[in-house]
Amino acid sequence: MTGLRRFLHALRRRPALLRASEGAASVEFVLIFPVLMLVILSSFELGMVTLRQVMLDRGLDLTVREVRLGQITPVDHATVSASICNHALLLPDCASNLRLEMRPLDLRSWVTPPEQADCVDRADITVPLRRFTAGVENQLMLLRACSLFDPYFPTSGLGARLPRQSGGAYALTSASAFVVEP
Repeated sequence: MTGLRRFLHALRRRPALLRASEGAASVEFVLIFPVLMLVILSSFELGMVTLRQVMLDRGLDLTVREVRLGQITPVDHATVSASICNHALLLPDCASNLRLEMRPLDLRSWVTPPEQADCVDRADITVPLRRFTAGVENQLMLLRACSLFDPYFPTSGLGARLPRQSGGAYALTSASAFVVEP
């Protein structure tokens, strides 16, 4: 109690200390700056996630159009992946982070495809493709793409909340169904 009494006695002797306002702006800055930085970093991360998703969708849509019209030959993982990477600008290291799955869909004997798209496993690159089958004329096909990205700010804001896949990366997926034209 003697420490508290000394402190109160010192405050009574110096009333100007209670009215001092020299550090008021610093206190507001210390309280608001971390929240403001969190909002800024999360906004940047969200913008990059959205930009990458739009580019992946664009690349897949343009490639599906080429496959549907028969402009890509042969239709295999390498050529379709290269086409997606050429059309999808701004996807870093696209060729090594992109994995595709192409399968025919039969409307008469429907089998639901797996919910999750097949993604690259950075820890084990020898994991084979789930399925990649080129379609024939008038066949309904499903093409799914999964691409991995490293967050810019993995420990703060949105970057810390994104669901992680292989090697701490987050996955963006895109899918398209089409009919191979004759």
